[in-house]
Amino acid sequence: MKILFIGDVVGSPGRDMVKEYLPKLKEKYRPTVTVINGENAAGGKGITEKIYRQFLEWGGQAVTLGNHAWDNREVFSFIDQAKYLVRPANFPEGTPGSGIAYLKVNEDEIAVINLQGRAFLPAIDCPFRKADELIEEASKRTPNIFVDFHAEATSEKLAMGWYLAGRATFVAGTHTHVQTADARILPGGTAYITDAGMTGPYDGILGVNRDAVLKRFLTSLPVRFEITEEGGNQLSGALVEFNNKTGRAQKIQPILINNDHPFFG
Repeated sequence: MKILFIGDVVGSPGRDMVKEYLPKLKEKYRPTVTVINGENAAGGKGITEKIYRQFLEWGGQAVTLGNHAWDNREVFSFIDQAKYLVRPANFPEGTPGSGIAYLKVNEDEIAVINLQGRAFLPAIDCPFRKADELIEEASKRTPNIFVDFHAEATSEKLAMGWYLAGRATFVAGTHTHVQTADARILPGGTAYITDAGMTGPYDGILGVNRDAVLKRFLTSLPVRFEITEEGGNQLSGALVEFNNKTGRAQKIQPILINNDHPFFG
């Protein structure tokens, strides 16, 4: 079986890339399931019900979130009914939505877990202890477990990868928007990448208009960050092949489509 994961979708440029290239990626790689991180999908902040449903219509089976999960207040009106919208599980008890979803594939299931780091991000519940809890729960149903760890610090993401080595099928880092070159199979058969990368504007800075970011660095003054729609776009992610009977990963392949890395069907 195969999991295709598409990293942080940013605004309409990112959505356009998903709509255009997800069918092509499915045709080429034949993934069993596709998971999309959509926490920046609505103008760079949060997600709407329309966008969530579009991701499912375009071929996604689950959508994960992150620290911008609540930025678009519309999410509160539908997240409890959105079966395949997965927010960070380590938000405090009583937070709307769920941090885990189960995808049925013929006779098998794949658990999709979303966690958020705490280094340089708001202090919420411990993602490592929440991972223990949810993996214990999921393991009673399936050995096939995917974790989207939305975190700022490389060290925290690496720590989570090693912490879950041999217990999860695939641990993918998100949030920092730049795809890392460390895709590997950890001991115990866990596929890992520190950051799957961003799907959105290629010629901005992390998806944002370059001039605004440069002004912020040069002046230290507050500026308004807006998604740039100039220049090319990109799609980033990773594809993992695994044994559905054991949940052990056999191969991980980064996915990167942009002007410098064109897609070949």
